[in-house]
Amino acid sequence: MTTATDREQTDDLLDDEEVDSLTIGRRIRQLRTQRAMTLDELASAVDRAPSQLSMIENGRREPKLTLLRAIARALGTTLDALLESEPLDERSTMEIALERAMRGQTFQALGIPPFRIGKAVPNEALAAMLALQGEIDRLRDERAATPEEARRANVALRRLMRTQNNHFPELEEQARALLASVDHPGGPLTQRTASDIAAHLGFTLHYVPDLPQTTRSVADIKNGRLYLSSRLASKGDPRTAVLQALSSRILGHREPTSYAEFLRQRVETNYLTGALLIPEEHAVPFLQEAKGRRAISIEDLRDAYSVSYETAAHRFTNLATVHLGIPVHFLKVHESGTITKAYENDDVNFPTDRLGAIEGQMCCRRWTSRVVFDEDDHFNPYYQYTDTGNGTYWCTARVEFSSEGAHSVSVGVRFDDTKWFIGRDTPNRGVSKHSVEVCCRRAPADLEATWRDQSWPNVRTPRTLLATLPTGAFPGVDTTDVYEFLEAHAPR
Repeated sequence: MTTATDREQTDDLLDDEEVDSLTIGRRIRQLRTQRAMTLDELASAVDRAPSQLSMIENGRREPKLTLLRAIARALGTTLDALLESEPLDERSTMEIALERAMRGQTFQALGIPPFRIGKAVPNEALAAMLALQGEIDRLRDERAATPEEARRANVALRRLMRTQNNHFPELEEQARALLASVDHPGGPLTQRTASDIAAHLGFTLHYVPDLPQTTRSVADIKNGRLYLSSRLASKGDPRTAVLQALSSRILGHREPTSYAEFLRQRVETNYLTGALLIPEEHAVPFLQEAKGRRAISIEDLRDAYSVSYETAAHRFTNLATVHLGIPVHFLKVHESGTITKAYENDDVNFPTDRLGAIEGQMCCRRWTSRVVFDEDDHFNPYYQYTDTGNGTYWCTARVEFSSEGAHSVSVGVRFDDTKWFIGRDTPNRGVSKHSVEVCCRRAPADLEATWRDQSWPNVRTPRTLLATLPTGAFPGVDTTDVYEFLEAHAPR
C-alpha cells in the first residue's frame, strides 16, 4: 500500500535534476532488454498499453509511483534501482545527453529536428554530435560572456516578479502614503501635484536646456534641486521624469554596485511611478467595473489617468492578477524585432537564450508585437489571436515612438480570459510555433543559400540594451559629464 510518506519521498526523487524522466525511462529500457523482454511483454505484465510504456522509456511521460512499482516488480528489481541517478552504462549516458541536447535551445536555433537514437547509431557518432553541441555552446557562451551577468540578473528578477504576480504591496503602500501627504483627491495626477510631491520631499524643480544627453534628470541632493530638460515636454510626459527621479529618493536607493541591484532599482522606480500616476485604490474599482461589463481596455485606463499607453499597460500587469484574477503577459519590442521588456505569468512561451533571458531575443514575426508594425492604422489599437505550441493567446498592441525608434507595447491573455476585454471579436489570427519549432527563426533554406554570404546587415538594436554595469557607474551614463553639469548649476 502506498503511503503519503512514500509519495513525498518519490516526489522528492523525481524533482531531483539528476533523476529526470529521461534517466528513468532509459534505465527501464536497459533493464528490460537485459532480461530479453519485449515492450509488449512488459506492457502486458503491468497491464498498460505498449505505446504508454514506449513514451515512458523515451522520457516523454513521467510514470506515477504505482506504475513504477509495477514495472520494478515485472523487471525483478526495486523502485530504488529504477530511481538510481547514474545511468547503467556509457551508451545510456550519451543517449540521455543527446536527448537533452535535442530538446534544448541549441538544436532548436539551428533548425535540427529531434530524431530517434536507434541501436544502429554507433557510439562514435553520438560522441561526435555531443562534442559539436558542446563546442557550439562554448562559442555562444564566449560571445555572451560580457552581458551574462545582465542576463542572469534579468532572469532572477523576472522570476521574482512572476512569483508575486508583478504586484509589490510595499510599493503600493508607499504610493498611498505619499499621495495622502499632498492631499491628492484621486484620479489623474496633475503636474502641480508632482511639484507638490517634490516640495514635500525637499526638492525644487529646475528645467534647463543643457541637461546631459545620457540622463532623464539629475538630482542635486546637497542643495535639494532636481534638474530636468526644458525640452522634455516634446518628448514625453513631464510628470514621469519628475516622479521617477523622486521615486529613487523615496526608496532610499544608493549607487548600485551590480547589474542585479541596478535592475531591481529600475523596476522599483518604474513601479512606484506607475502607482503614483495610477493609484491602486482608484484604479482597481475602475478595472473591476470594466470587467463586470466585459469591457477591459488598456486605452480606457490610459485615457482615464492621462498617461502613456506603456504606463497603462505596465500598471495593468501590476493589478490584473491580484485584483482581477487574470494572468497576463506584457511585451515591449523594438522595431528591429528585439524584445526590450517582458513579463508573463500566463504560461506564454517567450523565446529565451540558454540562461532563460527573454530581453535581447528576437520576437516571432507572427506574434502580435511584430505584426502591429505592418499596420497602417496607428490611431486604433491592434488586436490578434495567436495560436502557439502552448495554446491560443489574445493580445492588444500599439506602436509608440521614441528617440531610439519605434517600439510596440502589447498586453495579452490566455484565450479563456479574452471574454473580459474589448477587442475580443477581432478577425485577426496568427500562428506562432516560435517556442517549440524553428518557425521564423531561420530564413527559408533557398533564401538563406542565396544571401547568407552576400549580405552584411547593420544592427539597429538599442545601444543600451542589457549593457553590463561597471562597478561604481551607471549603465550608459557619462558620470564626468554629470558632475561637471552639477558644478556649473549649483547655487553660489
